[in-house]
Amino acid sequence: MQILLISGARNPSGQTSQAADALLRGASAAGAVADKILLPTMHIERCRQCEDSGWGRCRAEGKCIIDDDLPLIKGRIREADLLVFATPVYYGELSESMRAFTDRLRRTCTHEGGAAGIKGKRAIGICVAGGGGGGAPNCCVSLERVLASTGLDVFDMVPARRQNLSFKVQLLEAYGHLLAKA
Repeated sequence: MQILLISGARNPSGQTSQAADALLRGASAAGAVADKILLPTMHIERCRQCEDSGWGRCRAEGKCIIDDDLPLIKGRIREADLLVFATPVYYGELSESMRAFTDRLRRTCTHEGGAAGIKGKRAIGICVAGGGGGGAPNCCVSLERVLASTGLDVFDMVPARRQNLSFKVQLLEAYGHLLAKA
């Protein structure tokens, strides 16, 4: 099994990375091949809503006019068997890098050519809140909605917070192991 983690976390050793890496660690221990993309290190621009209608080539052709890393990431998504989207929670929502990426991904996936090899692919979301931690469930709802709008098969959403992170890390490691064996 090939697992691709797409992370909106800026800190590679922060709370979101700890949670996502636990899932990958469990999956790797069970024989899966895991890879990750850290969105803050990639060149992903926000959607320009090209035409007066707010759409552009994305709707007509499944491609975006912006020359950045979106096509590279979509290619890696097509190669994976399972996708894991991990984001820190900011104000109850996705991180800015995850939002910019998922907004563009869903627009290009409205066209069958853009959705080819993506639609129906199984995906899991992990949303990790620092601070008071209350925004993780809301963020999961937001992430699930945007992933479903791309045609992905959203298999599960895992909210976590600073206060239960050590428990969730253990849970996610076991979860990764089970996913790789399934």
